[in-house]
Amino acid sequence: MFDEVDTKDPRAAESCVASIYLSMFPGGDRAFVPQAFEWAGQFFSGRYDDYQAIDARYHDFEHTLQGTLCLARLLHGRHEAKALPLLSQKGFELGLMAILFHDTGYLKKRDDTEGTGAKYTMTHVSRSATFAQEFLSRKGWAAPDIQAIQNMIRCTGVNVDLQAIPFQSDEERMMGFVLGTADLLGQMAASDYVEKLPVLYEEFAEAAQFGSPAPARGCPFTSIQDLLEKSPGFWDGYVRTKIDRDFGRLYTFLNTPYPDGPNEYVRRVEHNIARLRRSLAAQPK
Repeated sequence: MFDEVDTKDPRAAESCVASIYLSMFPGGDRAFVPQAFEWAGQFFSGRYDDYQAIDARYHDFEHTLQGTLCLARLLHGRHEAKALPLLSQKGFELGLMAILFHDTGYLKKRDDTEGTGAKYTMTHVSRSATFAQEFLSRKGWAAPDIQAIQNMIRCTGVNVDLQAIPFQSDEERMMGFVLGTADLLGQMAASDYVEKLPVLYEEFAEAAQFGSPAPARGCPFTSIQDLLEKSPGFWDGYVRTKIDRDFGRLYTFLNTPYPDGPNEYVRRVEHNIARLRRSLAAQPK
């Protein structure tokens, strides 16, 4: 089990992540987590350069905070289990930055007035990596650290070839897989996940409408109903395979106690999927 955190409140999420970070690294930089969240607050609220506030309704700032909390909790569990490779303070810091940046590809410039950032759904991963490089280069970050963050971000791509990502170390690869795991579980474990699925459909539909990256691709779902009906299969057929096989079952570090205790994230996802199945079954034929 874990403490409830209001993911609509960036300060609450920051406090939880900072507590986890300092419990793992008591000599860590106490200014790091507040600075990372301050930067994220800037670019998601339209206070950075010529970028607008995020206007994608599913992939909003709360979505990022859900994944960020999951990542921090997973890393804490892994740290307590003394799993190899051991996570360094810098590895944690790079991973935190990566998940805070992983959906910045939905941000629009101020002169981009057509549609919402959801139109970039199919290209948002590469756009996020580019945004991270632009932002962090301005802050004077070293090129290898920026590359590490970009490589971690790439792990969130739906059809990404993980073998093709040029990881610079085993720790970096592990952190990328943690990020990919947390991105999936963080959103699907949310209490309003089922209620937000129609909003997710609207994002896919907008991406198809704006031809991102090509009109021929179209929307992967024919309707909101089609997305709802396919969502249980997405969990059973895609996500479970992804987090089990591709990401090496890292989610088990969320088991409390480790290794055989219950996994609150998986439990909540399965509760959501069961609730969705009941709703679909109750619909008139």
